[in-house]
Amino acid sequence: MAEKITLTKQDRKKVWWRHQFLQGSWNYERMQNGGWCYSIIPAIKKLYSNKEDQIAALKRHMEFYNTHPYVSSPVMGVTLALEEEKANGENVDDTAIQGVKVGMMGPLAGVGDPVFWFTMRPILGALGASLALSGNLLGPILFFVLWNVIRLAFMWYTQEFGYNVGTKIAEDMSGGLLGKITQGASILGMFIIGSLVQRWVSISFTPVVSSVAQSEGAYIDWSQIKGNADGIKSALEQYSSLGATGLNQIKVTTLQQNLDSLIPGLAALLLTLLCCKLLKKKVSPITIIIALFVVGIIGRVIGIM
Repeated sequence: MAEKITLTKQDRKKVWWRHQFLQGSWNYERMQNGGWCYSIIPAIKKLYSNKEDQIAALKRHMEFYNTHPYVSSPVMGVTLALEEEKANGENVDDTAIQGVKVGMMGPLAGVGDPVFWFTMRPILGALGASLALSGNLLGPILFFVLWNVIRLAFMWYTQEFGYNVGTKIAEDMSGGLLGKITQGASILGMFIIGSLVQRWVSISFTPVVSSVAQSEGAYIDWSQIKGNADGIKSALEQYSSLGATGLNQIKVTTLQQNLDSLIPGLAALLLTLLCCKLLKKKVSPITIIIALFVVGIIGRVIGIM
């Protein structure tokens, strides 16, 4: 029996270091696949001595991949464990490896943004800025050092965690654990993506549905506003009580306002579902992006968006 091939700690450190440059080859079609493939090369060379096997392994890692660059490490750890088992003759096929990557990257992307971009970085930035404002040179240095220490440590230990857990997943392939994890991660990923649609997708239809003259007192009478501080204060107080509809005597209602009163974010949701359907039909992401640009520009020119 051939000796079992195992990724040493040094091998995993090489992958961890390369993984810092995950977004170095970002593209609009498969996004982080180039950086991912570059990261895993040391492990592939160690696990597969045959050049054809190395080429096949790198090809399966050139598929679509995109997640938060820091929380990608546990995905890498699990993938390393699965590749190791596959190289040692275990029943791990290409679909299982790609399924784990796709199943984990969605929910982890939703975790990475609020933890790192919206929590950790502002806290460290505020700490460094408070020192810098007092003229202390340690402010930017402290921010740079702490941010990178936390980032590097997090990526290393989560990669190791994924590697150790991934070995257990590979050992239980016959028990269906991998399928359950992939299914659960996919459901969570769809939930997170759905909750982010309203935030990240913006569509506004500008056609006017109605124009109604408002009664006196329902709008700001600008002819009565004085051109001094008291006048500005009065206008702001009236706006606070009347809202945006009180700016003008004529109340204009657009198509978008009607849609929002029916179901807020309906157009954004429908557009997202359309893009998902097109991707499922193997339409190129670049084609979809160009089409969105064209539709947006035409819609703006003819005055419907």
